[in-house]
Amino acid sequence: MDKKLRVGIIGCGGIANGKHMPSLAKIAEIEMVAFCDIIIEKAEIAAKEYGSMGANVCTDYKELLKDDTIDVVHVCTPNRSHSSITVDVLEAGKHVMCEKPMAKTSAQAREMLDAAKRTGKKLTIGYQNRFRADSIYLKTTCENGSLGDIYFAKAHAIRRRAVPTWGVFLNEFEQGGGPLIDIGTHALDLTLWMLDNYKPKYVVGNIYHKLSKKENAANAWGPWDPSKFTVEDSAFGFITMENGATIIIESSWALNSLEIGEAQTSLCGTEGGADMKDGLKINGENLGRLYETKVDFGSNGVAFNEGVSEDPADVEARSWIDCILNDTEPIVKPEQALVVTEILEAIYESSKTGEPVYFNK
Repeated sequence: MDKKLRVGIIGCGGIANGKHMPSLAKIAEIEMVAFCDIIIEKAEIAAKEYGSMGANVCTDYKELLKDDTIDVVHVCTPNRSHSSITVDVLEAGKHVMCEKPMAKTSAQAREMLDAAKRTGKKLTIGYQNRFRADSIYLKTTCENGSLGDIYFAKAHAIRRRAVPTWGVFLNEFEQGGGPLIDIGTHALDLTLWMLDNYKPKYVVGNIYHKLSKKENAANAWGPWDPSKFTVEDSAFGFITMENGATIIIESSWALNSLEIGEAQTSLCGTEGGADMKDGLKINGENLGRLYETKVDFGSNGVAFNEGVSEDPADVEARSWIDCILNDTEPIVKPEQALVVTEILEAIYESSKTGEPVYFNK
């Protein structure tokens, strides 16, 4: 194509530098032309490393939106501002990739979906774990019926001691929660996607502030300050779907458990099961015998051409840009991400009230 898609970045912090901008930089059909961050130095550094010649730098995202030549915006800010910024960007006539979770609350997420429908612009959410090789393989396995009717699943997001002590991760006001909304959201998205089931009936949940109160605790990123740890350290939910299926979600940044693993799902169906822990394994019964098969994702089995990255963030970015260029639907649909946010919110609400939260849809 002659004209490249012009991309703007709002929020030039960790997730933008660790995922969005490096992946976008590998796509020939785009150019990053605008960078916004409330700390101007971050935007300037991003523009210098990833920007086109003369890229715009600003601290107010509404300045970025005045540029009518920008086609796509990636929103990489704390959860609290996902909705308000995304709605404004969509209203300005630009497509949006918003980092996960969709929003801090389901009401905010709904505003984003409504804005996308109203403006006709594309909206997707950054659930890059769908684009892993094992996730794609398992999704195909579910779609071809190999597992049968999947009626029980677990969404895994357990860290033993890996509390993010930088940025606003521990700030409930900015983020809306801790490990549940941060890494639990990936595991739940994967699980719902595998089941292709977005109709929850009711949710029961519990959140805990236990290990967060400890001083000088062992942690991958150094001790946390208990006075600033305003989100949960672990959270668990029990979800019953309208069709009777059960999903259990487990999430933690700090938990005395040796069974760790995040952005993973376990599935149990009438014809077989699957487990992502310690590599993807499919299990079932054949000719009166039980079997278990570990799927090999070594270099000889990579389903990508030589020289093309299979990093999930790169595949996600490529898929997103392709859906704009070809005017197709994104892989991660906002309607799906909304349900993830609704369930997470219900777990937090159930923990507060001690009662189930019912969905009336």
